[in-house]
Amino acid sequence: MALGNHSTILEFILLGLSADPHVQGLLFVLFLGIYILTLMGNLLMLLVIRADAQLHTPMYFFLSHLSFLDFCFSSATVPKLLENLLSQRKAISVEGCMAQVFFVFESGATEASLLSAMAYDRYVAICHPLRYGQIMSNQLCNRLLWGSWGLSFLNAFINTLLAMNLDFCGDDFIPHYSCELPSLFSLSCSDISTSVTVLFCSGLMHGIGTCFLIVYSYALIFSTILSISSSLGRRKAFSTCSSHLTVVLLFYGSGFLRYLLPVSGSLLELIFSVQYSVITPLVNPLIYSLKNNQVKAALRRTLKKYLQYIRQLASVG
Repeated sequence: MALGNHSTILEFILLGLSADPHVQGLLFVLFLGIYILTLMGNLLMLLVIRADAQLHTPMYFFLSHLSFLDFCFSSATVPKLLENLLSQRKAISVEGCMAQVFFVFESGATEASLLSAMAYDRYVAICHPLRYGQIMSNQLCNRLLWGSWGLSFLNAFINTLLAMNLDFCGDDFIPHYSCELPSLFSLSCSDISTSVTVLFCSGLMHGIGTCFLIVYSYALIFSTILSISSSLGRRKAFSTCSSHLTVVLLFYGSGFLRYLLPVSGSLLELIFSVQYSVITPLVNPLIYSLKNNQVKAALRRTLKKYLQYIRQLASVG
């Protein structure tokens, strides 16, 4: 995809989170630590799910891809944020800005679609437990997964392509630490009506649409749980979806608060944006590892296996 020769601005300036050098130093240390923990947590989740045969189920199949998406989502914005916290001139090229827009849109939209697929998985597990293996076949899981990736890629491609054909010939300051489409629209001096309409439709599908599917699935789940006569049975049924529900509330709550606020660069907007794009990818693996007994048991088995392997290597050496 080529940008064409119509853009007079060759780069944007990301105003970031603070102009104070001392605050920037503290933020660099903080976000570097968060980023390292995010990478380690999600890679560990991927390793545990792959290594433990007891986690080779549809639920953990989707969870492994959720961890990969959190890895990508964080990597789309945090490295550039860390670079700008150390640099005097916080510039990003137009091409780099568009690439960031694409990867943020792709990973965020795919995660929303994947969360709705995981909600359907929980619905089948609780409402149709006897037919779970039949309904949630490998074929269906792969279709849901690649459908999420493919649809999100198409939407990200179309939205980014439209943005790349906008004229940017005025102010080049973005009141944010990353490139997002709403921030770019305010800098364009060409007609943005088509881009806004396409982005609005994409938001309806990936934001409102997937949220509706999740709410509908959980309405059926809660109805089934409440019909269980045993209190122990109700607690056990609810515990199977509590981790996913927590992740959903965190992802959609921070996401809606971020995008419902006007693009102004206000402190509140930046806080919700950090929550959405930096904190959420960190806490997702923590939520699943702390609230899920199967993951905790698998983590212990995996660590024990690798420790035994290391001891064997040490004894041979």
